[in-house]
Amino acid sequence: MTRTLSSVGILAATLMIGGCATKKYVQNTTAPIQAKVDQVGQQTTKNGQDIQQTRTDLTENIKGVDDRAQTGISAAREQAMTAQNGAKDAMNKANQASDLAGKDSEEINSLRQVVANLDDYKQVADLTIPFAFNKYVLTAKDREDLDNMVAGASKNKRYFIAVEGFTDRSGSRQYNEALSRKRADAVTEYLVAKHDIPIYRIHMIGLGPEKPVDDGHTRAARAKNRRVEVKIFSADESYALSQAQQPQSQHQQ
Repeated sequence: MTRTLSSVGILAATLMIGGCATKKYVQNTTAPIQAKVDQVGQQTTKNGQDIQQTRTDLTENIKGVDDRAQTGISAAREQAMTAQNGAKDAMNKANQASDLAGKDSEEINSLRQVVANLDDYKQVADLTIPFAFNKYVLTAKDREDLDNMVAGASKNKRYFIAVEGFTDRSGSRQYNEALSRKRADAVTEYLVAKHDIPIYRIHMIGLGPEKPVDDGHTRAARAKNRRVEVKIFSADESYALSQAQQPQSQHQQ
């Protein structure tokens, strides 16, 4: 009995010692494996984080590239629109310049035609209207003479009227030039208002004491120089013939 117990005790001690040795062996064997597993886990986590960061960076880079591309596209589109508008403006200006050039060409041709036809205009009527000293108002006789002179003038296409005002040499030149213009204005206003003659057909000027008809210093000579000379020039043969058949109206004082 005693031997049996001893054997059991020895067996138990042997098992205990063997069990401890086995546990320690297992621990020594599994510890490096666990460390490796932990290292792999950590590396896997880090790789996942790096992948996520790379994905985030890539997304931001793509967004940045897209934003820059859209900005570039918008800028290019704006520049294209600006260039297109500039081209339209340039085309409009070119068309306007072309129109002006065409108009100028027409006016130049018209002017050339007028100049070429100047020799066709002949003086067909003339009238001298005298004025009293320092006066520039038309009398009833002056208006009647003008009525007879320009009768039928508006029926013609090619004619113009020259109105020249004069004074004697009394007074200053500046005053006489102003007075001569007033006398010419009185005749021009009457022709336009009474006979509806277009103003562009009347060439009016005040010449003061220039071109005297009498160089004398007598009262009669000065009276002759206080005047307005009215002349009609026409390129219409019918008008020239009709005027030639009328007696020339001319009176002086």
